Amino acid sequence: MRIRLRSPGIGRGPRRMLRSLVAVTLLTAAYGCRADLLPPGAPTPWPAGSARHWRWQWQLTGPLDSTVDADVFLLDPVRTTATETSALRARDRRLICQVAVGSYTRTDPDADRYPAAVRGGAGPRPDTRWVDVRQWDVLAPILADRFRLCRGKGFGAVALADADGYAHRPGLALDFDDQLLFNRRVAALARSLGLSPGLLGDVPQVAALAPDFDFAVNEECVRRGQCAKLLPFTDAGKPVFHVEYTGDPADFCVTTVGYGFASIRKERGLDAWRSPCPAAP
Repeated sequence: MRIRLRSPGIGRGPRRMLRSLVAVTLLTAAYGCRADLLPPGAPTPWPAGSARHWRWQWQLTGPLDSTVDADVFLLDPVRTTATETSALRARDRRLICQVAVGSYTRTDPDADRYPAAVRGGAGPRPDTRWVDVRQWDVLAPILADRFRLCRGKGFGAVALADADGYAHRPGLALDFDDQLLFNRRVAALARSLGLSPGLLGDVPQVAALAPDFDFAVNEECVRRGQCAKLLPFTDAGKPVFHVEYTGDPADFCVTTVGYGFASIRKERGLDAWRSPCPAAP
């Protein structure tokens, strides 16, 4: 049994030492309680009995490290090769592709498929633009092909990114209901193409959308004070894959594992490095 709680700050003073010991005491039995997992298949199943026990990795940059001790890999479907996904699937790893559904990047292979009529303002990352999610007839075929790329490479699940344009300044007159309808449509589209849908971000709509999605991916709910808003997923036996980019795992792991999340510490560049919390007991 291993507790892989890595942080350079642990042990710097009696109070930090005490927090670390408390974390280890509370979580030491976690891996011993971990249920046997079924092979992934497609769409990927997420057994409710295993929802609190997933070990996961999120890597979008750098050479893929397939040796990471994780059951679930969240990857870029364009950068990741079919050879890499085949090797992971041969080891019964669950594969999630990350697909931007509410934005596009000028360097995307299908960027020219987004007509001027659906383009909004500057998106959440450099060189991206929001899209008008109200124009479903235009966007559905583009997204369907993005999902088919995932399935063709062996992914069994998809995390829907940039599904919250309404909450930003997208240069479009989007409201809460527009986004809600679009996100439900995209989840249904993913299912129709053999992919298990997951919601990345969009915390304000979690209560409404949790029934439509099989899992959630969250960034920094501890730092932002939003973790309790993700409970509709864990209460339904659905996994929450959570990441913090700052802070000591000895501090935030006790909170998030208590919520039943699969939590890790990552760098914002999302390369191979990770420092995971122990799985929930």
